[in-house]
Amino acid sequence: MIDLGGRTALVTGGARGLGRAIAGLLAGAGASVVVVDLAESLDAAALPGDWQRHALDLTHDNAEAELTAYVAGLARLDILIANAGMVPPWSRIGALDLGAWDRAFALNVRGVALSLKAAAPALAQSPFGSAVMMASINSYRAHPDQALYTSTKHAVLGLMRAAALDMGRDGTRVNALAPGPVLTDALRARIEARAEAGGPPAPDALAALNAETALGRIATERDVARAACFLASDLASGITGVCLPVACGLP
Repeated sequence: MIDLGGRTALVTGGARGLGRAIAGLLAGAGASVVVVDLAESLDAAALPGDWQRHALDLTHDNAEAELTAYVAGLARLDILIANAGMVPPWSRIGALDLGAWDRAFALNVRGVALSLKAAAPALAQSPFGSAVMMASINSYRAHPDQALYTSTKHAVLGLMRAAALDMGRDGTRVNALAPGPVLTDALRARIEARAEAGGPPAPDALAALNAETALGRIATERDVARAACFLASDLASGITGVCLPVACGLP
């Protein structure tokens, strides 16, 4: 059983989706949870009363200074889950929206680097310092019409590998998760939207995704959260610089 009692974990993008699932399992393992997310996401989320929360847009000009000051004010920080990110619209290369390119890199890459930078001093002071970054299977493979998302997640993988070497000198472990398709409300909505636009019916599309995996199902939010808790815990004390797939055996 994973025991994170006495530790503090900061989860970016922790008000909903994968971040919320990860924060919940960290809390269940005994960690004190700090959620950093957009103000509107925090307002809409029914988070437990003992969770700390801080409203911040990681793409704003003042985000680095604000997050650095906030982390410095915490009594301790042992775990960083750099989860905040976005999935931009799909498009072919010839139709790339470079404004969308800049916005996606600002959150998916710069926001992760900013979070690592702000947390690094506190993590270095912890005997349990661990950072887990949200990568993707798109960090090491590619799909058509997803050049933008794939590029951001390739960058996250490179950042994780470099940060593991750099922060390892302070005793901090840095790893990443690489989820495949995850059965979230957002994925269901995208499948249904494609069906309404003339794509395959939603049940058929989901069945096709399930059939591609070794386990006959795609991953759930809880699958990803369990992997995050493992990498953040002492059970992974000898693991750093690793990108762990959570894809139910997707080839």
